[in-house]
Amino acid sequence: TYVHGHDFREGLRLIKSITDRPIGMNALIEASSKTYHKRMVEWIDIALEEGVRFFITSLGKPRWVVDRVSAVGGVVYHDITERKWALKAVDCGVHGLIAVNRRAGGHAGPLGEVPLLEEVWDLGLPVVCAGGVGTPEQFVEALRLGYAGVQMGTRFIATTECRASTPYKKSILDADEDDIVLTERLTGIPVAVINTPYVQRQGTKSGHLARWMLRGRRTKHLMRTIYALKSARELKRTSLDEEGTKDYWQAGCSVSGIQEILSAREVVRRCANALAAAPDIGTASE
Repeated sequence: TYVHGHDFREGLRLIKSITDRPIGMNALIEASSKTYHKRMVEWIDIALEEGVRFFITSLGKPRWVVDRVSAVGGVVYHDITERKWALKAVDCGVHGLIAVNRRAGGHAGPLGEVPLLEEVWDLGLPVVCAGGVGTPEQFVEALRLGYAGVQMGTRFIATTECRASTPYKKSILDADEDDIVLTERLTGIPVAVINTPYVQRQGTKSGHLARWMLRGRRTKHLMRTIYALKSARELKRTSLDEEGTKDYWQAGCSVSGIQEILSAREVVRRCANALAAAPDIGTASE
């Protein structure tokens, strides 16, 4: 809505007019702002009315989302970075877990792909690998480890369909894993970005005032709201700014395997072909 200028319902209808495939919604449900929470409730209700049946939630307790979505036969997966968050998600009744590891873009977790899977494997839910997957080979390897699926973000930024700016896409192609750093200056929580000259000039730590406000019981919600507004503004600028001199470009460590801009169809086709060529996991994963 904010980035592309669509009313939320009309935006969903536009997507549905382009494809007959199922679509999902990624909902950040952190409830520090009553206004934001109210809007997210409205958006999820609209999404359900428009036929969306798959939701990914993060940064909050997803019980209220699960209740709404389950009532119409939908599915909710929740982002987790450690076992303690996975247990809370299970208590809320989610249908699956998105295991965000330390190689992910955005809000990366502290653990690698294998240790994180080992922490939550016994909880009886499908676990999706999020982080460090940008090639067909990495896709197959994640499934071979025991993941039920893979969530790729950075790889799909570097596609012809994505509206991210040309400098952003080129930066992904040029970057290596060592070029990914964590910055607190976007949301107050470490976010994985490409270490551009702009990021180097700005530094990666929050300012003293922001850190003080985030520690305060009464001020942390205000600071999180400020960060949320700032992050939305940065996302819009990143998407549309072709100069790219003052942008935070979110990306994960999978940049090391991304060498060309492809269509989304081609990315999926190559992963599907790699899976088909791995008979030891192909049938089970399908």
